[in-house]
Amino acid sequence: MSDWGIALIAAAAAVAGSLVTGWFARSAGERQAAAMVATVRMSIAEQRSVRMLDQRRVTYLRFLEAAEGRATDRAALRRAFDAVTLEGPTEVAESARTLVDLLRGERSLDEIAQARAAFVAAAGKALRPPSDEA
Repeated sequence: MSDWGIALIAAAAAVAGSLVTGWFARSAGERQAAAMVATVRMSIAEQRSVRMLDQRRVTYLRFLEAAEGRATDRAALRRAFDAVTLEGPTEVAESARTLVDLLRGERSLDEIAQARAAFVAAAGKALRPPSDEA
């Protein structure tokens, strides 16, 4: 075999090796990019969940503060109740409605305390991160 033949075989082997290496590198790069995108999406979803829980926590606390000051500012109680209704979930809004209804009527302090405790329990359940609901 001539020197030219050997050179062509060596060149073809080098090109084929480069192509195979490049293909594997590209495949690995695509897998890494997909993993990075998945990680970023999970991080964004977790941050969104944390922000939602923080907003709910603030809303529920404002409602409790308004309910505690029920005799002084009915408008604040109404706004706080509306915020709880919007923020949800349904169980918390229903327990808030029960508490507001009791506060409007002539009810005993025990009934009001029980309704407040029911609201706090429902709010606590709503504030648990989704991963804790096993």
